Amino acid sequence: MPGRTVGKRNRVRIVAAVAVAASASLALAACGSTKDTASGSTGGGGTGKVGVILPLLTSPFWQSYNDYVPKMAKSEGVDALKTVNSNSDPSQQITDIDNQLNQGVKGLVVAPLDSAAIEAGLKQAERKGVPVVAVDVAPDKGKVAMVVRADNVAYGTKACDYLGAHITSGKVVQIMGDLASVNGRDRSEAFRSCVKKKYPKLKVLEIPAKWESDTAASKLDTLLNANPDIKGIYLQAGGVYLAPTLQTLKSKHLLKAAGGKGHIVIVSNDGIPQEFEAIRKGEIDATVSQPADAYAKYGMYYIKAAMQGKTFRPGPTDHDSTIVKLPGGILEDQLPAPLVTKDNVDDPKLWGNTVK
Repeated sequence: MPGRTVGKRNRVRIVAAVAVAASASLALAACGSTKDTASGSTGGGGTGKVGVILPLLTSPFWQSYNDYVPKMAKSEGVDALKTVNSNSDPSQQITDIDNQLNQGVKGLVVAPLDSAAIEAGLKQAERKGVPVVAVDVAPDKGKVAMVVRADNVAYGTKACDYLGAHITSGKVVQIMGDLASVNGRDRSEAFRSCVKKKYPKLKVLEIPAKWESDTAASKLDTLLNANPDIKGIYLQAGGVYLAPTLQTLKSKHLLKAAGGKGHIVIVSNDGIPQEFEAIRKGEIDATVSQPADAYAKYGMYYIKAAMQGKTFRPGPTDHDSTIVKLPGGILEDQLPAPLVTKDNVDDPKLWGNTVK
């Protein structure tokens, strides 16, 4: 979802499974550009327990990611401990990292709640020589072996283009994530700048909701009272904002089926089953599907590589993504995140259609 989902923070085609090769170096060489460092120079030389820290479990997106973790750990040959839930609290997340390090883990896979606050936890891990892979949210500072994340700028741009293609003029709302998260910042600025550049007849109204469903509902209610002529809405996290948005629109008799008179065009982010069902019903029009399955898979893949002392360089991978270098030299594997509409919502390759 957004970096955090429901309560704070929170996305695809299912990425084709990468077989665990007999030679780890061959598997790594297939994924972007790589080079070997001294084996065992970090972590546990490729073996040892791995801690997995979640941002929260009140979002369908993170619940799905949590379910994928043990499956992907097994397929990638990673000895992952039971996941730890930081419960939407950045300070608790730092404590969780410390607790995992004290248990002697040799690697950490963390979904940061706060892009800045996570630096304290990353420093703790670095002091103990434990590599970290960040999932979904990139840190502002700190050492990580890899960030596993989709292109969040593309999320905002895809939402902008969808609304711009279906609304000629008028007011559109973006219900934003937490701007303390790089995800919230990327999506917000990308949407805002895209509308300004490409669709100047649209007027953007903004709701800073910090990945909080109650905040989104109350502020949307207030905004609709003052602006009953809103024509479009961009939800930066369906796991957090879908239900309260639909409930608010329904309470005001503004929830009209797609294609009908008075329908408010809605684009979301996440790719959860609830969004797909809403698309089928005509309640919303589209979502950008975040790869919950691939987040878990490649979180495990990269932490194993880091524990073996492997490093990567920018370039295309063998799983339809590209490794890019972020400010500060951090590497990020930007996984694909397709736009889902009524035309492809039933695609069996979308992870949201595999969740039971």
